[in-house]
Amino acid sequence: MFDGYIFTDNTLTNVEVDGEVIGFEMRTRIPYYRGVPLSMVHDVEVEVDGEPVPRGDIRFTADDGGHWWTLTEMETVTFFRWEYEDEAVVRVLRPGGLPAGEHEVLLRVSARVAYIPVPFSGEMRRTVTI
Repeated sequence: MFDGYIFTDNTLTNVEVDGEVIGFEMRTRIPYYRGVPLSMVHDVEVEVDGEPVPRGDIRFTADDGGHWWTLTEMETVTFFRWEYEDEAVVRVLRPGGLPAGEHEVLLRVSARVAYIPVPFSGEMRRTVTI
C-alpha cells in the first residue's frame, strides 16, 4: 500500500565526512498513515546488488541528521517521533560507499502499530547509478 513512498527517487548518494566516503544513504517515508515513536519502527533492511546489509551497519535519522540512531538504539527511543509527512534518512556505513556504476538497491521498512498484530511494511527496489 505504501511501497511507492519507501525509497524516495533520486536520493541515494555516497556520504562524505571530513574528506572520506563513509557509506551511502537514501530517504524514506513511513509505511503507515500516521507517525510513530522510533521505538515502533520494527526494522529497516537494505540489500545492495542482492547482498543484505548487516543490521549493525545501518543508521537512521528522522530529523535531517540532528540525531542518528542504530536500529538497536531505536528500540528504546520513545521520546522522538517519525511523522508521516517527514522523510527519514537511512544511512549504510560502508567505507568507500558504493562504487561508481549501476546498483540494485532494496529498502524495506517495517513499523508496529497498536491495533495490528504484525508489523506493517513497505519495500521498494530501485536501480540507481552512482
